Formats: sequence, C-alpha cells, structure tokens
Amino acid sequence: MLLFAALTWQVSSDGPLVDRDRTVLRWFDRAAAAEPWFTTTAHYFCKLGNIEAAVPVLLAAVCLTGWLGRRAALPHWWLPPAAAVLVIAVLPVVVTVVKDAVARPAPGRTVPDPSGYGYFPSGHTATSAVAYGAAALLLLPWVRGRAARLVLLAGTPLLLFTVGCCLVWCDYHWPLDVLASWCVALSLLTVVAAAQAVVDRAVAARAADGPAAAGTVTGWSGTPG
Repeated sequence: MLLFAALTWQVSSDGPLVDRDRTVLRWFDRAAAAEPWFTTTAHYFCKLGNIEAAVPVLLAAVCLTGWLGRRAALPHWWLPPAAAVLVIAVLPVVVTVVKDAVARPAPGRTVPDPSGYGYFPSGHTATSAVAYGAAALLLLPWVRGRAARLVLLAGTPLLLFTVGCCLVWCDYHWPLDVLASWCVALSLLTVVAAAQAVVDRAVAARAADGPAAAGTVTGWSGTPG
C-alpha cells in the first residue's frame, strides 16, 4: 500500500516516474508495431480482466471451497470464501475513488478524458489480479498433487503478469497504471491469505487434540508456509 501511495503521488503530481512511464510506454508501442501478429492474442488476454470473465471464476471457487470446507467440517470454513467476496466487493470502490481523484489521461496523452474517466489505476488489471489470485488462494489447500499445486502457484502469477502487460501492449493503460493495480491487488489478497492462515491454525490445533479430531478434516492439504 505504501508503494501504491507513492505511485499515486508520482502520477498525480507529474513526478519523475511519469517520464519513465512514457519511456516504457513508447517501448511497448514500438514492440506492438514491430510484432502486430501478437496484438490479436493480447486483446484476448485483456478480456480476462473483464468483470464478466474474472468474477464468475472467483465465485465458482468461493462456492466450491465453501462447500468442501463445510463438508470436511473445517473450523471457520466460511472465513476464506467470505474474505474473497469482501475483497472483490471492496476493489471497485478503491479503483473508482482513485481514478476520479487522479483523472489520469489516456496512454500517450496529456489531456484528461472530457468525460472525467481516469486511467490510474487499471481496473482490468486489479480485477483480474484479485479475482484469479483469490481463486488460487482458495483452491490451493484442496489441491493434493504436487504438479497441480506447482501449476497453480506458478501459472496464476504468470497469467496475471501477462494480462497486465497486454493491457499496456494494446495501449489501454500506462505501465504505472498496471503496476499500481498489482500493488492494490497484493494488499487485498493478504486478507484472503490471512483468512486461510486462521483456518490452517485451527486445523493444526484440532490435529494436536488427537487423531479423532484431526480425522474429520479430509482433503485439506493446508497452505504452504
């Protein structure tokens, strides 16, 4: 959140980082012009940040893990799904308030949009990062195979990085818009991670009480330290 605050200050005050932002954006523009074949694919990755695409994935993970937790009689089974719903509900409020306050112009421009729409931070980046990131955190304790866990742990950040870069590639956002949204997303995802940690500690405490109590928790592998 401190980094997000610093980026917001830099963008709103036209600080030194804004010049670097323009430089990076020009590099993306040159790359997009040199490799036009990738632009169509990049647009599809950008669409993964749409609410219609990202939120249903999270809601499916919320319903599935909530059902699994309740069936396994996990202590506080409802806490991680509730935390995920909370952060995805808070996210648009945070993004909208900052967008309106900063009113950053579109990529490559110096004059704000006449409609008042701001581009900082990136709503698509934040939505995809929070939705898919929270879904991964919810599902991870239930994934038993090592390969599947590795795919989830490595594939999710790679997907979110790709979505953010494609938004800049397609000239939808400045690089700092995307970076700021990743900061917001990481801050919100700590809420989901903390909720998972509460469940992990409760499961560990139950296991310490004896095998009979621990036996009621099935399918739960716990989150990695």
